[in-house]
Amino acid sequence: MTTPHPNHDRGLEFDLSTLLSRRHTLGVLFSAGTAAALAACTPGSDVSGTSSSSTSSATAAATATEGTTAAASPTASATSTVTRAFAECGVEIPEETLGPYPGDGSNGPNVLEASGVVRRDIRSSFGTSTTTAEGVPLTVTLTLLDNANGCSPLAGAAVYVWHCDRNGKYSLYDSGLEDQNYLRGVQEADANGQLTFSTIYPGAYNGRWPHIHFEVFESMSNTTAAGQVLAVSQIALTEAACKTVYATAGYESSARNFPNTTLTSDNVFGDDGGIYQLATISGSVAGGYTAALNVTV
Repeated sequence: MTTPHPNHDRGLEFDLSTLLSRRHTLGVLFSAGTAAALAACTPGSDVSGTSSSSTSSATAAATATEGTTAAASPTASATSTVTRAFAECGVEIPEETLGPYPGDGSNGPNVLEASGVVRRDIRSSFGTSTTTAEGVPLTVTLTLLDNANGCSPLAGAAVYVWHCDRNGKYSLYDSGLEDQNYLRGVQEADANGQLTFSTIYPGAYNGRWPHIHFEVFESMSNTTAAGQVLAVSQIALTEAACKTVYATAGYESSARNFPNTTLTSDNVFGDDGGIYQLATISGSVAGGYTAALNVTV
């Protein structure tokens, strides 16, 4: 059985101690007492139409919907199925751990300083390697919303995403992948606060529920500057999609590992069952999946 990654996701306090060394103006934005109370707009629903089982708060229960038409979309071109209801926003995405494999310079290598990291398609490595990570296609769209300005689109902000491959391994860190930088990339939010990545469905490894890491920066030009991090969080993937994907060829280790951790036992999402970070996921193995999440900062 695959063992958990050493020191994986040691918590916000561990991450802040490393982040503050290069982002000294970030400050301690979230205390242990308030981090669990921070929240994004709504929970997602999986492809089967089953909403998140967690109903840990009255607010979450009242707002948990799928496919809600945007109530106050800033422009006609905003995608309602992606943005959901702007009226449901108001509290921030929970602050989470970077984990030990961020590749942002806070723990070893810094892919953010590499030429080529700004890209939509993150399936292949760039630079000296062109190795492509294999797996079921996944398109991830995040909608950034400015909590201080009535959840208006946070245009011009930048997001760095990274996640493991279908075997639960991380580029830049795991044995044999030190020279690879696939499944990592940066995008800039458009006028609607939206940005999209083309990737593969992440695998599952022991100790964690399947997830995607991300950092939000003030702007593209500040992705390597101290003190410009607006949020550090994670996207939770849905149980139904995970079960379907992990039943396919190439995800055998994920199929074995996935039953060992639940959303409620996960050391990141377990405090609320991931209700505020659970993506809306649709699609199929043959046609690929799409995942969407509102991120209020």
